[in-house]
Amino acid sequence: MSGHSKWHSIKHKKAAVDAKRGKLFTKLIKEITVAARIGGGDPEANPRLRSAVQAAKAANMPQDNIKRAIMKGTGELPGTVYEEITYEGYGPGGVAIMVTALTDNRNRTVSEVRHIFSKHNGNLGENGCVSWMFDKKGYFVVPKEGVSEEDIFEKAIDAGAEDIKDDVDNFEIFCDPGDFENVKNNLEEAGIRLEVAEISMIPQNTVKVTGKDAESLLKLMSALEDHDDIQNVYSNFDISEEELEKFED
Repeated sequence: MSGHSKWHSIKHKKAAVDAKRGKLFTKLIKEITVAARIGGGDPEANPRLRSAVQAAKAANMPQDNIKRAIMKGTGELPGTVYEEITYEGYGPGGVAIMVTALTDNRNRTVSEVRHIFSKHNGNLGENGCVSWMFDKKGYFVVPKEGVSEEDIFEKAIDAGAEDIKDDVDNFEIFCDPGDFENVKNNLEEAGIRLEVAEISMIPQNTVKVTGKDAESLLKLMSALEDHDDIQNVYSNFDISEEELEKFED
């Protein structure tokens, strides 16, 4: 598995725990609110909001919560104003890390993010220090079970996918962000299950990490994901199945 899909497999397992303690809902509500503030409260006319609402529904968020979050974004209800910030830095083994956050207190968040990096043998860098190593892409993960490679290629390529990779147990599909909805709809209409469907930052190259560096890196990634203000964490690491299993245990 690639580092990208490996981290998604970890996040998928963590999501169930996060949902139980409300952390996942908090992050989803922030994203819905900001998406509505920037692009309006109609999901059909606002792709970012539509994606956020779909993620909230997938997490079984009550419709009333979604509606209130949209209304806070559009100003129909009072609510906190969140600022979008991207942090960049390096983790153990020299891997590149990008973090996106939504915060109502820039100084607090940057201080806490810097502390997390330092605690786990990483370094928070300047804006632009690693972003050039990533490309913004539509990203899908399709489990191989029950689907044929021919069907995946046909449906994805016809809808505008740029690349499809065989990733052991899954297929990874990449597309231009502008073609994301077309590819997603085409796959879903064909009855193909999407384990991951999102706009993501895809690394151009990966860095292999092992041993203590791998252990520290996975702890760093997990600590960043757990922070209330952080929405997404992207990295270019590649790590063995053995190292991953140690972390999951």
